[in-house]
Amino acid sequence: MNVNFINPFLESLLNVLQTMANMSLTPGKPNLKKDNLAKGDVSGLIGMVGPQTKGSLSITFEEPLILEIMNGMLGEKPSSINEEVTDLVGEITNMVTGGAKNLLGDKGYEFEMATPIVVSGKGHTIAHKSDGKKIIMPFTSNWGNAYIEICFES
Repeated sequence: MNVNFINPFLESLLNVLQTMANMSLTPGKPNLKKDNLAKGDVSGLIGMVGPQTKGSLSITFEEPLILEIMNGMLGEKPSSINEEVTDLVGEITNMVTGGAKNLLGDKGYEFEMATPIVVSGKGHTIAHKSDGKKIIMPFTSNWGNAYIEICFES
């Protein structure tokens, strides 16, 4: 998988959370992911299709982290994942993908974005929309972890 294609999504997540929630995450080491089990408690999944590629992106947050992000962005901190939190995850997924789309457009990659789907609950699964390899990138923070999964047909 092309690192020039992956990095804009990672940069975009860091930028969105820094700008909107005044929060920094520390990127970990990317790995291949073999199963569909999510590593966190709530995930946003968005499909992308373009002339050069087709794939999907998911962003998964552990519950304490997304609650802290919501507090940073909206000044509200619910006690657990609720409808407002899942709406926020959908918005973050949209913002990250939109930011990456702009960065990739500068490099000649074009794609259209679908509407994000949000899934939550312990042990939920993420069904990517293509048959390519899945790359998972962990991010750590004081409040828990986030994970980006990127899956594109090669």
